[in-house]
Formats: sequence, C-alpha cells, structure tokens
Amino acid sequence: MEGNSGSYTDKTRVLDIKPLRTLRPIFPSGNQAPPFVCAPPFGPFPSGFSSFYPFTSSQVNDQTPDLSQAQNPPQRQPQIPPQPLVPHQQQPQAPPQQQLQNLSERSLATTPLRPFRSPVTTSNGEIEPEGSTVRRKTPKKRQLSNFESGITVAERDNGNRELVMSVLMRFDALRRRLAQLEDAEDAVNGIIKRPDLKAGSTCMSRGVRTNTKKRPGLVPGVEIGDIFFFRFEMCLVGLHSPSMAGIDYLVVKGEDSEEEPIATSIVSSGYNENDRGNTDVLIYTGQGGHADKDKEASDQKLERGNLALEKSLHKNSLVRVIRGLKEATHRVKIYVYDGLFEIKEAWIEKGKTGHDTFKYKLVRAPGQPPAFATWTEVQKWRTGKSTSRNGLILPDLTSGVESVAVSLVNEVDNENGPAYFTYSTTVKYSMSFQLTTQRSSGCGCGNKCKPGNLECHCIRRNGGDFPYTGNDILVCRKPMVYECSPSCPCLTCKSKVTQMGVKVRLEVFKTVNRGWGLRSWDPIRAGAFICVYAGEARDKSKVQQTMANDDYTFDTTRVYTPFKWNYEHGLADEDASSEEMSEEPELPLPLIISAKNIGNVARFMNHSCSPNVFWQPVSYENNGQLHLHVAFFAMSHIPPMTELTYDYGVTRPSGAQNGNPMYGKKRCFCGTEYCRGSFG
Repeated sequence: MEGNSGSYTDKTRVLDIKPLRTLRPIFPSGNQAPPFVCAPPFGPFPSGFSSFYPFTSSQVNDQTPDLSQAQNPPQRQPQIPPQPLVPHQQQPQAPPQQQLQNLSERSLATTPLRPFRSPVTTSNGEIEPEGSTVRRKTPKKRQLSNFESGITVAERDNGNRELVMSVLMRFDALRRRLAQLEDAEDAVNGIIKRPDLKAGSTCMSRGVRTNTKKRPGLVPGVEIGDIFFFRFEMCLVGLHSPSMAGIDYLVVKGEDSEEEPIATSIVSSGYNENDRGNTDVLIYTGQGGHADKDKEASDQKLERGNLALEKSLHKNSLVRVIRGLKEATHRVKIYVYDGLFEIKEAWIEKGKTGHDTFKYKLVRAPGQPPAFATWTEVQKWRTGKSTSRNGLILPDLTSGVESVAVSLVNEVDNENGPAYFTYSTTVKYSMSFQLTTQRSSGCGCGNKCKPGNLECHCIRRNGGDFPYTGNDILVCRKPMVYECSPSCPCLTCKSKVTQMGVKVRLEVFKTVNRGWGLRSWDPIRAGAFICVYAGEARDKSKVQQTMANDDYTFDTTRVYTPFKWNYEHGLADEDASSEEMSEEPELPLPLIISAKNIGNVARFMNHSCSPNVFWQPVSYENNGQLHLHVAFFAMSHIPPMTELTYDYGVTRPSGAQNGNPMYGKKRCFCGTEYCRGSFG
C-alpha cells in the first residue's frame, strides 16, 4: 500500500462508519461558493455562469469550454435570483419509470420545432423569385413556458364526449406537426421516427388527457365503434392504459379484504380470433410466454393480466374489447372499440411452440350498437362474398369516372336514385370568372418535392412548410394551400393530393329525413383528403336570384362556425410569442359553385352543426391560370359507414354587427347536441 513503509496507522481511530445511503449532502455556505443554481441546459444563465459541453451551442459558444472556471469559481451575485426549472401545472404523481421516460423525452427534444423559414420577401412584399440564394434563418431558441392544458382536475378524472374528442384532436394536431418536421429531417438523414410516441408522451406529461380514473365498464365520452390509429390515443382518453400490453386491469379488494386484480380492457389481434366467424364471440389468448431475442418460449403463468381475466370470469365482470385490425388501405393497424364482453370460459391448451397458453372465451353483451360487425360486413362487400346487398341500385354511380367506384344504395324507401346530373371531377369556370396569373413553369424539384427544400417555389408559397405529411395527411388548416401545378416536373410529388382524385371507397345512400347522404366503406384518418366540390363556378352578383332554388350550391361567402384544429405552439414547445397561423379561409374573390347540373359525390354531403368534415381552399397554377378548389378533409377519425357531413354555414346578412345572432334560411335536421336549428 502506498505510504505504508516505515509508518503505522492506528485503525482503532476509525469510528462511526455508516453506509453511504445514510449520508446527507453538505452544500457550501454562502461565503464559500456561489449559490446553488438550477437552470435549463441551454439557459438563460445568471451572471457569471455559462453552459458547458455538450450543452454549448453555436449561438452561445463554439469553442472548447474553459475548464479553469472550475478552479476559480465566480463570486456570488445576490441581485440575480436562481433560475427555476421548466414550470408547469401540478400533475398527478406518475410512476418512477414514467417520470424517467417523460424526463428523457423532454431532455432529448432539443431540436427547435420550426426548422423552416418563411418565404423570402423583397422590400415591396413580393416573394423572392426562384433561383435566388435562400439562406436558412437561424431558428429562435425554444422558450419553455408554463403550459396550461385547460382541463380541470375533475375533467381529467372523468371526461365527456366533447372533452374526449378535444383531447384526440389536440394529440393528432401535435403528431401531425411533429411528423411534418421529421419528414423534412428524414429527407436529409433518412432516420425513421415515431411522432405519435413523442406527441403522446408530451400530452401525458402536460395534462392533455382525460378519464385517468381507471374503471371497468363504459368510459365516459368514448363511444362504441370509435376508431384509433395509435395506441397512445386510447391511453389519453382512458380506454386502455398500457401502451404495449394487451390486458389492462384494476386492483380491488375482494370478499376477504385481500387485494385482487380484475380486467378492465383487452386488445385483440383482429379477424383470426373469432369463433366460427361469429362477431359476438372472441377467443382470446393470454399474455406472456412468447419467445424473443433474450429468452425462449415458455408456459404462460397465471399472474397479472391472466389472473385478472380469471378473476373477472368468477365475478361476472364485463371487459372492454378493442379489436386491432390490419387494413391494406392504410398499411397500419387500426383499433376499433367493440364494446363490453363477458368472459364465459377459460382453459389451458398447447400453443404453436408446444407450451401451455391460457384461452378465454368472451361473448359480447347484447343491446350494443354494431362496431366490429360493420367491418366484417364491409369486407364481404369488398371481396364480393356478399352478393345480396340490400338496397343496392348502382355498383358505380360515376360510371368509371372516378378511379374508385361509388355505389348507390337505398334501404329506406322505393326511390330509384337522385335527379339526373352530369358527373365531373373538376370545377368549370366561366370566362368572367377565370383568374389569370403570371405564367410559371412550376418548381424545379425533378421527380418530387422534398420537405424542407426552401429552394422549391411551391414550398415557399406555403410559408416554407410542406402542407402534407408523407402519407398525404393535411397538417394544418390555412387561409390557402398551394399545391404543385400539373406543369411542375415532379410527377410523383406528394404536393398534388387534391389533384389525384377520390381514394376512399364512398357510397351514396338514402337517409331517413335528409334526402341522399354520403358515407365511406373505409376508415378515414383525421386530416385525410376526401374529395373536392366539383361543379360550375358562378358570379354571385349574377346568380343571386337562382341560388334560392339551388340546393346544391357551395358558397364561400357564408359565415361558418369557427373551430380550432391546428396544433398549439405551447404544447409543441414552439415560440409562444410568434403569431399562430390563421385557420380562416382567404380567397382572392368570392367563390360560388353550383353542382345542380354538373358535380361529383360532394353534392350529396349533408349539413351538420357538429360535422366530421371541413373544407379548405386549395389552389394551383396551370398554363397561366389560377385554379381554385374547395377540398374536403376529415376533421377527426371517421369509422366505416359513418355519414360524412360538413357545416353549410349561414348567409351573411347585410349590415350585420358582430355578436348579433344570424339564422339560416333552412331548418336543420342534424339532430346533434349542439344543433343551431338552421343553416343556409
């Protein structure tokens, strides 16, 4: 041992040895060192302090940190108060693992959420011509703020329909924004990311959630038949808490006052687990025992979720069932809430690996609206297995004009179809209505436009952001969406979504009290394009008298109920001081489209005061002419065979003042909770 030559140490003098866990940290007093300061890694910092590697940035200091500061600490600066960590409202205490996950999510999210600059403008306000040198503006440092979710503690414990839809809409708006930014980054580095996980973690940590009080049975505000494209959506609304596990359970006190688990919900794998094709019966396989890269397959054990299902069997406790379905049209798994099921039987059988697996037979409780049964019925129509479709009038209303057939069905009365009209997929403009613009050859992006490319003329017209995600989902409502024109050389560009025609399987059907309506065989994702409003563009000053007798008129000058659909800057950790994008449409002139004689499927879409579809103005150039379109997008996830509706608005009365009630000319029969009674 070093230093033991010729010396002796009296070991009896070593006293009061304690384990390290009993020791407490001792901080220096005020006259020994500077105060204990807690600040974010990128600042702001009190006077005399600076960031250290690897948290230094080019905006602060690109040089190697001065290590001499550790040897010569700065003097105390009493006039500078310690900087707090990110303040946020008090949240329910999360488990330690969740706290670590949330902390890592926030600490890793150091990339500013606004990597694009606005279009380069000249002194007179015009957009800088293409081909000029565009410098990427250094993004502002992210300012973390005290985000308020707007959801009370009571609402967080127990939700309602309006709150559930609001939470899902806010989550998806954030997810679309993150996907938009990551699409721009992926075009450069090719990294595949999961914006849904990041958006879900952010919403959970910021309190944008509801129904946190775990319960068996129905969940307030979640309706049977609702669909989800991400498992985090089910977590945020309290339908199924685990983001990975297939069984969710609740620990309760049994008859002998001992705690025992009961199952609250399960997520099944879909079509293959039905008992002989009966949609009201589900054969569910227990959890565990599966092989992975770290361990071999083994027998399943009667614990956790498996034990909870066993206890629910004996207690006759109903379990929520969510079906996970693979849909070729979306290339992702979609989750369908199929309602409440009762566990009837449980047994053990040998699985494919030869090990014991638990099996449970669940039967759907009677009196519930159809959900999964609707999906299986649509599958039969799609594959041609169901030849006796009740009420089918025409297999394709468009006679091949659309690339996807649009069926015509009447299951209400004996009417053979709507009045005759010429089917068209575009808007026909009169000579007096044509809008001319400077002839442009389009962008020079080659095969396709790449998100984040500020040299692209079309992207710059959209404020530097690509308007759609990589899977053709609209990111934000805007005053105007500019798409690439047919003259652009980018033939496979993702910025021509509305020009590619209808992509979902639509159906025109007869309603009970509102004439003909429109619905879809396919599930429609929030932000997905549905169709444009085709017809004849009219000059409002010349058709004012005939509009009263035209039930197939779309009028952009009407007053529409405002609603929030875009992401929140505070939730996305973007600069809260920057002005949020307007969601109100802005057109160069009033656009009136009549689909009475010429039109497409959009003419059959009915009005609702609580719609699931909204309209967005879209334009593109072609041969020196500006083409304006009214495009329809899904406001939220829409299950199959759900009627598609949008807000018709009300006519703007002359001389109306702000705040005065405005009533439409026609009576509304939408029957929703927030029906205003009229439209048009």
